[in-house]
Amino acid sequence: MFLFASSFQSLLAAEIKGIRLWQDPEKTRVVLDLTGKVEYKVFTLSNPSRLVIDLKAFELKVLLEKVELPPKLVKDIRSSRHSKFLRIVMDLSNSVSSKSFTLKPYQKFGHRLVVDLRPKGSKKKVVKRAASQMMNKNRDVVVVIDAGHGGEDPGAPGGEKQVCLAVAKRLATLINKQKGMKSVLTRSGDYYVGLRKRTEIARKNKADLFISLHADGFHDKKVRGTAVWILSPKGASSEMGRWLENQEEASDLAGGVDISHQDPLVAKVIIDLSMNHSVGESVKAAEVVRQQLAKSMPKMHGKTIKKAAFVVLKMPDIPSMMVEMGYISNKKENKLLKSTKHQKKIASSIFKGVKNYFRKSPPAGSLYASLAKMKSYRVKSGDTLSEIAQRHGTSLQELRNYNQLKNDRLRVGQVIQIPGV
Repeated sequence: MFLFASSFQSLLAAEIKGIRLWQDPEKTRVVLDLTGKVEYKVFTLSNPSRLVIDLKAFELKVLLEKVELPPKLVKDIRSSRHSKFLRIVMDLSNSVSSKSFTLKPYQKFGHRLVVDLRPKGSKKKVVKRAASQMMNKNRDVVVVIDAGHGGEDPGAPGGEKQVCLAVAKRLATLINKQKGMKSVLTRSGDYYVGLRKRTEIARKNKADLFISLHADGFHDKKVRGTAVWILSPKGASSEMGRWLENQEEASDLAGGVDISHQDPLVAKVIIDLSMNHSVGESVKAAEVVRQQLAKSMPKMHGKTIKKAAFVVLKMPDIPSMMVEMGYISNKKENKLLKSTKHQKKIASSIFKGVKNYFRKSPPAGSLYASLAKMKSYRVKSGDTLSEIAQRHGTSLQELRNYNQLKNDRLRVGQVIQIPGV
């Protein structure tokens, strides 16, 4: 009787100590921070649209008027006390489907109840758009840029998730300005995307290259430097690699990914359809990016590309790399990583490496593959750049860009590369 009474009192004492909402392009996530296990029920109502969360024997220790609500879906939040349960109601602007699950305590996180809300019918539109984008001839090469962490998963203390997103956006801007290239961000704001979801985004967009950006912390605060990693099917060969692998797996747990339905053995299997080709191309791409970073970064962590079994890089047909921009746990690098000037330098170096990779290894059907068929032209007396462009059916700007000309002045005997488009 005493044990039963103690257990009952413990259950009654359970509290909701926080309510947080995250919004990404596909869903709105509701996270309830709890002090103990929960018996709950989640359902939706219509006319008007509402989300209802009933929690048995819980106390609300949150001021609902101070909960920050995402503007697109959740209009208001309120609560009511019933005899056996606490009810939380969210007024919604649209009808939704919901999925809920609980998460056990992990690191700094306690018990959590997670509810994901998706507008009904939104998924089909996204897939249809992505498919139509691949119908063009001389298509753009697609670079998927993955800003590590986000939302529930802050990454390393000191602001890793913010740095990753800032550099990702700068890199995306450079890529989108380059003719023949297009970027896709796995996240464009402060929300979490599961590791396997990130690879799904790359496949759905038919990516030609996948780049994951990180600025991790390390237990040795003296460690600093930039590094480029690729997939090793056998796992990491260094202490740093093994530590980073563990950190990556921890991201899904911190980010709130529901893995209850997955077979733990299946979840660890490496897809092995054409992995040899993918790893080979990853080596080429990673090496040219590493070379560019080595020219501009104050310190490189090692003189070669590194290997580890990162989940986010396990794609059979897509060359992939992870760029460790620096260690935010190092005081000196923390300051650098947060500076606009250094972020621009990182993005510019990666961009130059990516551009060089596609020039050397252009994907079939891309504009870069057409450019690879170009021919050389030796400048003669009286030639002008505009006349050469017109004569060969290309644009003046294309000649400037591809030959990296700062002006239109030519000298007799100079060799100009003419794109084959």
